[in-house]
Amino acid sequence: MAKLMKRKTKTLIVIFIISVILSLKFPSEIEEEERAKREKLEKEEKTFSVFLQRESATSTRGGVVSLADELHGLEYDFYRQNCPQAESIVRSTMARIYMQQNDISFGLLRLLFHDCFIKGCDASVFLDDSNGNKNRSIERQAAPNKTLRGINEIEMIKEELDNACPGVVSCADTLALATRDAVVLAGGPFYPVFTGRRDSTQSYFDEAMDEIPKPNDNITQTLFLFSRRGFDERETVNLLGAHNVGKISCDFIRNRLTNFSGTGQPDASVDHDFLNELRLACQDSNSTNHDGTVASMTSREMRNSSSAMIFQGLSTSIPSGARFDNHYYQNLLGGRGLLFADQQLMADENTARLVAVYASDDGTTFRRDFSRSMVKMSNLGVLTGTLGQVRNKCSFPTSQS
Repeated sequence: MAKLMKRKTKTLIVIFIISVILSLKFPSEIEEEERAKREKLEKEEKTFSVFLQRESATSTRGGVVSLADELHGLEYDFYRQNCPQAESIVRSTMARIYMQQNDISFGLLRLLFHDCFIKGCDASVFLDDSNGNKNRSIERQAAPNKTLRGINEIEMIKEELDNACPGVVSCADTLALATRDAVVLAGGPFYPVFTGRRDSTQSYFDEAMDEIPKPNDNITQTLFLFSRRGFDERETVNLLGAHNVGKISCDFIRNRLTNFSGTGQPDASVDHDFLNELRLACQDSNSTNHDGTVASMTSREMRNSSSAMIFQGLSTSIPSGARFDNHYYQNLLGGRGLLFADQQLMADENTARLVAVYASDDGTTFRRDFSRSMVKMSNLGVLTGTLGQVRNKCSFPTSQS
């Protein structure tokens, strides 16, 4: 009997070892899976590209516009000849960065937004074109840009690209591609990124000071600034939904908590319980100018001072937003928007209706519209062809021979 039990035990061990060996994936199998994933992603991108091209055939006014006008000289897979691995390099490097900083997605979204909103998606926000002149202010020194994150990460990805294809891929394309990949990594929707952007040779401090929407703007000002870039009300409400991920500095909301618009009272539009949550979260930080912009905290200081940051999902009654969902709009319906400019979407009948639309389902409507809006945002005012340049380092212009 004992011999029989030993024989059965040995048989079971052999079966177990064989099953483990069979379950192992050899390098060739892993490569095959990765190749299949890449092919699936490329197929989705091409399919969505065709879909967007069809949608672009007719404008909202019913007039016919050409696809070339919509894309401003950009192309699908622009680097297919001179750097075919460009997009896979961006994707893999972005994945490594995301593993170390899973809140980088919002930082890159904000960086792209601030870049594209001023003179187009040309990487001008990176540029130090002061040539050592301390009297010349550069775009990234403008108050709305002082807390931007992601510049170092884009420089890292650009270095990887230049190691493979020196001087080929622009900083503007690097930012556009990395942002899309960061959105997907955060659980957001996939959208195609057309490429071929070139980099600006100058930065725009004054424009950044005046034309980037501020966290304390009212709904009229917000809609006006977005409309100047060609975005309608629906697209504006949709793009602001990017605030559903990441962290926001307490410096951007402090005046809502204690002295709103110089009244000495908190913002009456903030839900009372939410007001107490915000005060508790922000009680340890204090560095705000009178206009609501950040006075002295650098991006590094913001990252190292967790007490000065609050998650968008601070609300206890609404999901925390571990994924790219529509809790932002659900919060607004309950008076729990973090920024004054966010909550102001409920102050206008049309934008409030759109907030309700985005909050009403499982996030499908928001994600679908966000994909379209991001394609449009990424194509704003791009430089292509012989315009601009391809910088070697994103922070400095390339010398012209």
